[in-house]
Amino acid sequence: MKKYHCDIAVIGAGIVGIATAYYLKQLKPDVSVVLIDPVEPMSFTSAQSGENYRNWWPHPVMTSFTDHSIDLMQEIALKTTNRINMMRRGYLLCSRASTIDNLLEALQFGYSQAEAGAEFIRVHNASDNVAYQAPHLPDWQSAPDGVDILQGAPLVQRHFAGVSEDINVLVHIRRAGSIDSHSFGQYMLQCYKDAGGERLVNAVDSISNTGSGFVINVNDTVENASRVSITATQLVNAAGPYLNDIAAMFGETLPVHNILQQKIAFEDVHQAISRTLPFCIDLDPQQIDWTNDERDVLAGSSEYRWLTEIMPGAIHCRPDGGDNGKWVKLGWAFNDRPSSVQRNPELLDAFPEIVIRGAARMHPSLKQYYNSLPRAHRHYGGYYTMTEENWPLVGAMQTEGAFVVGAMSGFGTMAACAGGELCARGVLGLPLPDYAAALSPARYGDAALMSELASLSAKGVL
Repeated sequence: MKKYHCDIAVIGAGIVGIATAYYLKQLKPDVSVVLIDPVEPMSFTSAQSGENYRNWWPHPVMTSFTDHSIDLMQEIALKTTNRINMMRRGYLLCSRASTIDNLLEALQFGYSQAEAGAEFIRVHNASDNVAYQAPHLPDWQSAPDGVDILQGAPLVQRHFAGVSEDINVLVHIRRAGSIDSHSFGQYMLQCYKDAGGERLVNAVDSISNTGSGFVINVNDTVENASRVSITATQLVNAAGPYLNDIAAMFGETLPVHNILQQKIAFEDVHQAISRTLPFCIDLDPQQIDWTNDERDVLAGSSEYRWLTEIMPGAIHCRPDGGDNGKWVKLGWAFNDRPSSVQRNPELLDAFPEIVIRGAARMHPSLKQYYNSLPRAHRHYGGYYTMTEENWPLVGAMQTEGAFVVGAMSGFGTMAACAGGELCARGVLGLPLPDYAAALSPARYGDAALMSELASLSAKGVL
């Protein structure tokens, strides 16, 4: 049996586990770290990333957390001459609402800790004299901060003629955009290795808590399944959809569940979506645009009747591949049923048609693809590992020396840096940011906070 000893074992080499290992070595170079995963880094859930980031959240804690994560991503972008292809055209939240009072109130609460003062949220209408800065360039360093609200269909059409003419309100979140998640993860992983970090391609079989550390027994998937034992003083559970599988090995349960969400990407052969369009989200519920005959057939099926009923909002669309690319990504996280985790999950065959018809309500030009998805396309899915309130879990577990970093739902890529750094700080006993307690498992003992989260009408799920 092979034996390893390390100060810290990080279980899970998705983007979050990689970021945690990276910051452990950045913050304390002499600490010994082993990163463990049975498959190649970022080859499971992280491989299905939407590759987006935003600081828009319906609560200031999550806004602060993701703001810091964006700060850290920008540091990497500067260090690497933007090897991670960080772009920042923002998020466009679209609605047909006639008033913005509720939306404005939610924005003001979410950004209540912003330092930009009264000018942080700017409301524009057709008669104002304040120039709205359209997102013509993708450069993150020159993009404005804050939020711009375009009110009134004429003003919306003036700046974004491709969206449906019934869109009456556009909320433009300016500190938001996209990155190349593969390059992002590979950079952190290489830095981790260069700093002396080890990586083992192993499946964890069992974990024993010795009282002064952990013995992690694994199968060596590279060397003919020979046994390997790893002794670690501290352990980080960064196992993504397998958080509870790892936690159960030392007698714990975490308040998380897994929901399979799907996306499609396809070559936009009809040039239906402008290459300069920001990431767009239709906030409004809707009924999918079926023909009468199609609707009758679906309504007569117990399996598919739900497709004729009111669907939730938050369908989203963005151009993929930069200004010179040709692809488009669509997603719609309408599934709300927890499921067991499969390495090759069964996808809904009808999803591509569902999401195209749903997105066409926001972008009518997509109707060209009804029943005619281009040959070059990809239908894929990954698990949103999430808490009920859709906040991450980062911090100490009940078992002495054990930490968790995960439950990052559909925001793992954008939150990886802040989540990994926060976990690393906790493991190393370094000072923590103000939001640390609210994101840790200890929050469930804070009745006031949990009551506040339960009262929120939005959870930031996309």
